[in-house]
Order: sequence, then C-alpha cells, then structure tokens
Amino acid sequence: MKIIKIKQKQRDIIIGKILGDGHLETMTKGKTYRLKIEHSINQKEYVDWVYKNLQSIASKHPQERVIQLNDKQYKKYWFNTINTPSLRFYAQQFYHGRKKIVPKMIKRWLNPLTLAVWFMDDGSIKSKFHKAKIINTQSFAITDLKLLQSALLERYGIETKIRNQKEGQQIYLLSKTIDKFESIIRPYIVESMSYKLG
Repeated sequence: MKIIKIKQKQRDIIIGKILGDGHLETMTKGKTYRLKIEHSINQKEYVDWVYKNLQSIASKHPQERVIQLNDKQYKKYWFNTINTPSLRFYAQQFYHGRKKIVPKMIKRWLNPLTLAVWFMDDGSIKSKFHKAKIINTQSFAITDLKLLQSALLERYGIETKIRNQKEGQQIYLLSKTIDKFESIIRPYIVESMSYKLG
C-alpha cells in the first residue's frame, strides 16, 4: 500500500471533486481508496486540467469510453487515481457508508479553488435572464446543504436559498451576492467551463 504526500493544491481539488461529481471507492475494505473522475467528452479540457494537477497520484492518462443508456450512446472521458491509504481521510470525512455527506469542518476547507472545482462540476446558470446561479446538490441531505449554506455565508458573505426539485434540493446562489461569488472563483475557472458563469 503506497502512502503518498498529497499537496495543498491537490487536496483543494480533491475536496471540490468529492463535493461535485468525483467518487471515492475502496476495494480493500476501507484500507485504501481511489478517486474516480468522469465527465462528458465535451468537458475534456477540464478533465485534462484535473489530471494535470493530480498526475502524481493518477493511475493512468485520461481515456475515452462509450456508455449505452437506453437507445443512446454517450461518450465519456475519465481517469482514476491510484489506490492509496492517503485518500482514506477524505472517505472518512465525506462518506457515511456509501452515501456522501458534508463534514462539519467544511467551512475551513471551502477555499476559492475548492469552490471553483465544485462549481465547475455541479454549477449552472439559472437561465439566460437571471444573474443567479445554481449548484446541483441533489445527492446531499438537507442538513448537509445547511452546512454548505452556512460556510458560504460565514466565510464569503454569499447568500443562498434551498431550491426544491423532484430529485432533491439545489443550492440557489442569490443574485444580490453573485458578483462576489463569481469574483472569488473566476481566476480558477478552466476556460472551456466559463460557460457555466453565463
């Protein structure tokens, strides 16, 4: 089992990915974990950026694959990190069994880079006619969303609401503080993902 030193920037990206579309899995009953990263082929540049920053802990280069869902084919672009005990801490903090949770200390970890990665994964514009933005947080419980809301407000003064959807709740970033939110994350947004800012 290879123990590796995870650098600060890598840690920030890993936390952002876990809040977003990244997934930690173990095949050693919790002794080691790997981070799985997969996006649409349209987000290739973003995956390449994540890979470049996590290359020292990646198992191989990003690859393409095709997924068949009903009658449609979807082209995906993905890579995994190596299996390592160094990721066990993140699994202990962000998972209860197989379900993702938000740690109580999230305010300390939600720095601008982590926030940007989370938004690149799960953020979107509300519509062409609104400044407000949305973060798709449907996989989290309402208690987790309140922790995230509190972290955004206390650390950055970002005001939010919870927005109910059929599949769960979204965090709704209110237009009155959206300029502040965008100024925080914009320096870290990969160019091809800037469409998410509208």
